Amino acid sequence: MMNHKEKRTDASAQGTLIRELIARFTSDHLIGKKIKNGELRKKLTEPAWNVPEGFLLTEIQMENFPMEWLEPDQIDSEYVLLQLHGGGYVGTLHNAYRNFAVLYSELGHGMPVLTIDYRVAPEDPYPAALLDAVSAWEWLLEKGYQEDKIIVAGDSAGGGLAIALVMYLRDQERSLPCGLVAMSPWTDMTASGESYQTNYEKDPLFGNTRDSLIYNREYLGLEDPRNPYISPVFGDFSGFPPMLIQAGSYEMLLSDSELAAKKAKEQGVKVRFHIYEGMFHVFQMAMQLMPESQLAWREVGKFLDIVTGKSG
Repeated sequence: MMNHKEKRTDASAQGTLIRELIARFTSDHLIGKKIKNGELRKKLTEPAWNVPEGFLLTEIQMENFPMEWLEPDQIDSEYVLLQLHGGGYVGTLHNAYRNFAVLYSELGHGMPVLTIDYRVAPEDPYPAALLDAVSAWEWLLEKGYQEDKIIVAGDSAGGGLAIALVMYLRDQERSLPCGLVAMSPWTDMTASGESYQTNYEKDPLFGNTRDSLIYNREYLGLEDPRNPYISPVFGDFSGFPPMLIQAGSYEMLLSDSELAAKKAKEQGVKVRFHIYEGMFHVFQMAMQLMPESQLAWREVGKFLDIVTGKSG
């Protein structure tokens, strides 16, 4: 499974329909602009999330940020997953990631999931999010989990943050997690990859404008955009645990995944990199609505089985 790059040859009918609906919705000059530039993410209000039957949710208040601990009624795993949500470093935790946590737990055969609501820009630019991720990591260690029993997962900005966290821990000569899942990770704040041009008109979420989250500088502040803890594609991946990277062929951030996967593989990391044809940024949010998202989550489950030793 590792050191492998896979690309589907076509998109499903459901996937194509959902992609076109997203493109139509985001093309609106009022709402669409607010979606692309992150304004709606900053002001998002949602109904209370209903904890699914069979799970318990505990809210934990850290010094600088809150966390949510989701666990099955009966924990049947010595492993735990640390989830870092997306949102361009300007959006906070929302219900989609609580649903992600449930899936991660189920796919991990009952492992608990810690999802952190790390500080975001513009109020808290770099290094706030990274420091909060480190604090969450240390909380898990204090709770009694061994480093090699922790999986780190994230999407978009959270995917980049997950990679940055592992890079930081490695640079501090600390023990690392046993696996890393990155969905459409944002790894290059210089926006220098080829797909920023080739997918400019195809990307339904961020395309056809430079007034979008992927050109956002709020988290960056005055830092160098090539700082590997901000843009980990410019960092060193040597010593990393096995990685699963998923991306859509239509997204402008495709190069962020391609370059990170290529560099990690060249530096000896076991990498499973899967490009889903016709898919958009973090298409996994479609959950069970289309074959591509179903397949992506099955792939996550297989990866978790491998890194936790449950694979045959």
